[in-house]
Amino acid sequence: MKKCSLKTSGLGLCIMIGLMVLGNCVGNGMKRFADKDRYVTVKGLAEREVMANKVVWPLPFNCVGNNLEELYNEVEKSKRTILSFLESNGITSDEIVLSAPKVTDREAQSYTPDNLKYRYQVESVMTIISMQVEKVMQLMNSQADLMKQGVAIGEDYRYQTQFDFTLLNELKPEMIEEATRNARAVAQKFADDSKSELGGIRQASQGQFSITSDQNTPQLKKIRVVTTVDYFLK
Repeated sequence: MKKCSLKTSGLGLCIMIGLMVLGNCVGNGMKRFADKDRYVTVKGLAEREVMANKVVWPLPFNCVGNNLEELYNEVEKSKRTILSFLESNGITSDEIVLSAPKVTDREAQSYTPDNLKYRYQVESVMTIISMQVEKVMQLMNSQADLMKQGVAIGEDYRYQTQFDFTLLNELKPEMIEEATRNARAVAQKFADDSKSELGGIRQASQGQFSITSDQNTPQLKKIRVVTTVDYFLK
């Protein structure tokens, strides 16, 4: 009977030790699982302000009259005056696009005012597409020189000056790197405040690059990108 009791006691002790080991393993496993599931989501911002490197400047001009031949000659004269003004100020022929003249017969329109003085209107547009942004901006401020030569450049909502920045791909790598670096700094601050240790990246996503400008300074472009990163916490 004593031998049987000793065997039973030994078996119980072994089971108890085994349960303790198993419990410890399970506990450690759960802790590792919980630690692995802890993460923080942060955002990093990168911004640049750059000067536009391309400008599209439309110059609409028109003439009115009752004789089409005379109007054609007037349009040709205005065209030569504008071309001379541009080329004498450093704009090349490759940067100039001239549209075909558009003739409007006002008497053929559905509504004709009784006091119509001129029957025909001939409209043409000369467009400068140039990478010489600063030079074109100087010319935009010198349009009065054309008026002195008898050419009035019209203001038309259909023809708006446009400034573009075409070198975004050259800035993307360094801006993404900066945004990611800023995101990590935010995550590190959170880890320090929560008495945690910052781990590796769980996942990351890059937002779209945006290019905006102020209405008063359309030639200045603000480029912005936001990166979202999940970091593990230990």
